[in-house]
Amino acid sequence: MKNTLKSWKNPAVLLCSVGISSIGDFIYLVAINIIVYQITGSAAAVAGLWIIGPLTNIVTKFWTGSFIDYRSKRSVMIVTYIMRAVFICFIPLAPNMIVIYAILVVLSVAGAFFNPSSMTYVAILVPKEKRKRFNSIRSFASSGAFIIGPAIGGSLILLTSVEATLWLNASFFVIAAILLLLLPDKENIDKETIPTLTFSQVVRDFTIVQKFMASNKYVSFIYLGFIMVMIFSFAMDAQEVVFTQQVIGLSEMDYSLLISITGIGSVVGAVLLSLFSNKFSLRYMIVIGLTMMIIGYVIYAFSWSFASIVVGFVILGFFNVFLNAGMMTFYQNNVPVDIMGRVTSIYQLIQSAVQVVFILAIGFVADLVSLRLTIVTLALVMLLASFIFSFLVLMPNKKLFYREDDSQDEELNTTV
Repeated sequence: MKNTLKSWKNPAVLLCSVGISSIGDFIYLVAINIIVYQITGSAAAVAGLWIIGPLTNIVTKFWTGSFIDYRSKRSVMIVTYIMRAVFICFIPLAPNMIVIYAILVVLSVAGAFFNPSSMTYVAILVPKEKRKRFNSIRSFASSGAFIIGPAIGGSLILLTSVEATLWLNASFFVIAAILLLLLPDKENIDKETIPTLTFSQVVRDFTIVQKFMASNKYVSFIYLGFIMVMIFSFAMDAQEVVFTQQVIGLSEMDYSLLISITGIGSVVGAVLLSLFSNKFSLRYMIVIGLTMMIIGYVIYAFSWSFASIVVGFVILGFFNVFLNAGMMTFYQNNVPVDIMGRVTSIYQLIQSAVQVVFILAIGFVADLVSLRLTIVTLALVMLLASFIFSFLVLMPNKKLFYREDDSQDEELNTTV
């Protein structure tokens, strides 16, 4: 028991760091939406906040992986936390929206570096047999932050001001950075061998990622399939407010309550998964999570009342954590650590590019045909895709890709 607790010491500190920064992210989200609306009075200006992230990813993801893989992932995470703290403090001092948007671009760039670094550092720090439980608890932390963050943000704004809330918000990222300093680096980086970040270096790294994807077709196909599911769900979520209020006829109060109930569903699912993750095989965690989440979306698409939407949202919120934790573990177990930053960046580049195009296309289609028909079609296409995806995951000859210990064949971990 004592050895078990000791072996979880570092993962627990990392979970605390990530959990605190997640709460900070949601406080920031509430505050930045309010401050932009206060300054501009424009819903379009607020909507522009949602475009900055994907557009920044498209520009930066070409080269972030090339930077990350040759440097300490822990150090990159710490620097991005400090950058977020500093630039969030600058937002209340910004004289106009141009400066605010410039700051938001910098924050998005920091996020573009953080995500691949975080994914890789987890694979470095957490042993393979503990990753499923770790990612399950991380899902709980993220789901909890989804509820706690906005609540803290709203309370701070009421008690102080939006500006003071942002300054206090910065402290969350400072604390997260301090916690990371308590963790071991675990990487022996020879600074003399770090290549200069040039165009030719980026091209070479693209080739390495391409070779990995070509020699690991199954892993690439499964993860890209997961990305497409997330893009479909993101496109549906982008139309959520309009669909629930104009098509179903919910009030703003109903919608706020709906989001809270969904968050509670996610937390309950994450708690149960954290406690019983060892009872689920990785394959069934992914298949059950995907299938049930999409059934939740189908119920939502055909909904006619507040009660029916609640059922759909609770189901999708509850099982979304199963899918995310399962896929994150699958990915970390099958992508070599020494190229994971580059592979993750390229996957996220693909996701961001398709996301922008897809969301614009769905918005255009929804203007030509009814929004109900658009949402129903998306949900049914996702349901059909989930059956194909589940079949591929459960194929008996692919079982080795879902092993959760270090006995997995070396051929699956071939470093390019």
